[in-house]
Amino acid sequence: MLLVAGAGALVLCAALSLALGSRSIPLSTVADALTGAAHGGDADVVTGLRVPRTVIGLAVGAALGVAGAVAQGVTRNPLASPVTLGVNAGASLAVVAAIYALDLGRPVQYVWFAFAGAAVAAVAAYAMSRRGGDLDPVRLALGGTVLTVVLTSWTSALMLASHRTLDEARFWLAGSIGGRQLDTLTPVLPFLALGLLGAFAISPALNALALGDEAAQSLGVPVARIRLAGGLAVVLLAGSAVAVAGPVAFIGLAAPHLVRPLFGNDHRWLLPGCLIAGPLLLLAADVLGRLVVRPSEIEVGIVTAFLGAPLLAVLARKVAR
Repeated sequence: MLLVAGAGALVLCAALSLALGSRSIPLSTVADALTGAAHGGDADVVTGLRVPRTVIGLAVGAALGVAGAVAQGVTRNPLASPVTLGVNAGASLAVVAAIYALDLGRPVQYVWFAFAGAAVAAVAAYAMSRRGGDLDPVRLALGGTVLTVVLTSWTSALMLASHRTLDEARFWLAGSIGGRQLDTLTPVLPFLALGLLGAFAISPALNALALGDEAAQSLGVPVARIRLAGGLAVVLLAGSAVAVAGPVAFIGLAAPHLVRPLFGNDHRWLLPGCLIAGPLLLLAADVLGRLVVRPSEIEVGIVTAFLGAPLLAVLARKVAR
């Protein structure tokens, strides 16, 4: 029932994403545009601009929500997410470096660099968190934070070194699903789908990992392989999301914490909940960014960062206790 209710809320939010913006369009006109009964004017805005934006928001939100839940399950760290582990920062640096060195100009060209940067950052964060052969959740959070700061500073240095890179990357780095067409999403869909399938496949094993490595091994769970599979799923999901929309913050952190009070800690239910909560949060933030400064708009990455920073502070205090 909760999943059905969440799906209904997501459909409503998607409808608002199609109807609201610098110019509000009646839902009846939106429906006519989607069915082909209306043409020109508002219908073109719906089909040409807002449908791709909404579809991309659904895909990116789902990727980030599930990636956050898997990251927290694999590391047993409630503060883990693609942002706090440095995965987003690694993907961002790789993309900006590619723009700087290879003169790339379209998000569709960023995909492989985003994946490579995300993978290298994930491996680095994991290596820094090892203590005596075991994964230390506290060291992982600290290592991810340090890694994010270092990679972000390198990204800024590259942007300042080239006005062309600055002009090309600054809008993308803000995190936005506006101004994107579906051909931006198409190349990453296979990787996004593979990441989702991998995440759901290991969901029972993530429940065993929550008991600790020794307990999981006694239950027959191959801990190292599950961690590797989970890390690969996070890289695929976060890399896909960053390649399309830029480094959108806090969706991966917030979605699991909003879902857990409703669904509990069982990842077989938590992941489907995050699959809904992630795009719901992203589309809601995107709609809010369009409305607060109409007729202009605020990129969704700025809105989520503004709203997510207090959430991170609250969660950090809660974990510390």
